[in-house]
Amino acid sequence: MQKDFWKNFKKPIMVLAPMSGVTDEACRLMFLKYGKPDVFFTEFISADALFSKKAEKYCLGVLKHSLKEKPIVAQIFGGKALEIEKAVKVIAKLGFDGVDINMGCPDRDVEKQNAGSALIKNPALAKEIIQAAKKGTNGKIPVSVKTRIGYDKNEITEWLSIILKENISALTVHFRTRNEGYAGEAHWEAAEEIVKLKNKISPETLLIGNGDIKNLKQAKDLVEKYSLDGAMVGRGAIGNPWFFAEKEPYVLERLNAIIEHAEILKGFSEIHFESIKKHFHAYTRGFEGSRQLRESLMKVKNAAETKKVVEEFIKANKIK
Repeated sequence: MQKDFWKNFKKPIMVLAPMSGVTDEACRLMFLKYGKPDVFFTEFISADALFSKKAEKYCLGVLKHSLKEKPIVAQIFGGKALEIEKAVKVIAKLGFDGVDINMGCPDRDVEKQNAGSALIKNPALAKEIIQAAKKGTNGKIPVSVKTRIGYDKNEITEWLSIILKENISALTVHFRTRNEGYAGEAHWEAAEEIVKLKNKISPETLLIGNGDIKNLKQAKDLVEKYSLDGAMVGRGAIGNPWFFAEKEPYVLERLNAIIEHAEILKGFSEIHFESIKKHFHAYTRGFEGSRQLRESLMKVKNAAETKKVVEEFIKANKIK
């Protein structure tokens, strides 16, 4: 019998979005300490790559997680139903609480694999992939989908109806089209149409909204306003592990967090140290001297250099 963790939450459900090169385990451990969301997602991996000699080690590294991070969902992408089924079998054995299929990523390399946003233009394949994922779970973990409102226009009725008819556990919708990418404002008003559609086709499916959320209060307000089940937070949470605790940290706390984040990453590997610099950008916003500090941090190559730069900044600026 399937254990659907999605049904265990009080609403609103708050989710940390899967962001490639951002939400690795070091990032998630920072959120564990300072403000845990209801649900973690991994960075996405290619279902095909999981079975490639060249990429298997990388994919398994991305899927690495601890019991402390539960519930945690593995996100995958792919354009071949059989590979999705095989990948989901592996994910289920790795102890994940759920698997999510990315059907919204606008990256051209992902689309070339008939995956991500390309599936919006191929609903028959999308349906096949969801069914393959469900088969791969063997009823052990729930299947969810993350997508957008359309490819180059609003295609809510045509596109989302296909997904909802598969009775997935949760559907996350980024309220932009594929062609809009991350530009302009997210169309949260589209949630009204999607909620009506969901209630008609698959009322048991949870609906999670995504796009342009800047703080926890805004997330909760949007969920309430549009009768959603929860919100997924992406860019607004980068470099802000206090997001879900609704805390505004002091400058010194932010600076110490930079050192801590780098040290945690060191515990895994500094091979991909450059990825932490997206967080450095966010940690160092809005205080005197932050620009100079940010420029210095862009040049560091490891945790030791990071600590030295930050500690020298604290001392020079007499931050307490």
